[in-house]
Formats: sequence, structure tokens, C-alpha cells
Amino acid sequence: MQLCEWMGSEGVDLIDCSSGGNSSAQQLHPYPGYQVGFSEQIKNQTNLLTGAVGLITEPRQAENILLNSKADAVLLARELLRNPYWPIHAREELDDEIGWPTQYLRGRELQQLLGRG
Repeated sequence: MQLCEWMGSEGVDLIDCSSGGNSSAQQLHPYPGYQVGFSEQIKNQTNLLTGAVGLITEPRQAENILLNSKADAVLLARELLRNPYWPIHAREELDDEIGWPTQYLRGRELQQLLGRG
């Protein structure tokens, strides 16, 4: 927590709560949401905003993290690489009325034109 406090005093306002995973020597045993606890702990013990990471792949999982105040943001990373339309699927699964982002409309129209959507 001391590092977070130092970072906050230097102007950092959000901590991306990842414990790593960039080294092939690490022996991680990931499960859905396996790093969310780091976010929750930092959020509860500091005045900083936190972003949760760690196999967050399902819309309801992401929504529950936010609704239960375990993080201020959900950072999807690899899930968005795997599925760039994740926000659209989340909207549908969560029965939200948010429309397609303007930037996506050309892609959607092209898919329909090519018979893929």
C-alpha cells in the first residue's frame, strides 16, 4: 500500500491492478477474476481509483465487479483482443439500450453488405 500512496502523492489517480504475467518464468494459476482482489484491497485502503484485471471475460462478471465496488473500472485487455465486439455483446447480454458506437457503424454495415452480419 505504501507504493500506492507514494504514487498517489505524485499525481497517479488510477492503479491498474495487475500482478504481472509478462514473464514465461512465472507460474500463474489463473481463474476468472483472479486479480480482482488486488483492486478491491487497494480501493479500500487508499484514495486511488482502481482498475480490475485478470480473466474478466463475461459481461455480468464485469458488471458485478463494479456494482460490488471491487474496482472503479474493468480493464479487459486480452478479452478485447479475442473479441473486439465484446462491448456490443455486453450491451445485448445486460439488456442495455446503448446504441452502436459511431465508429463501429461502418464495420457493421460492411458485414451486412458482405452477408456476414
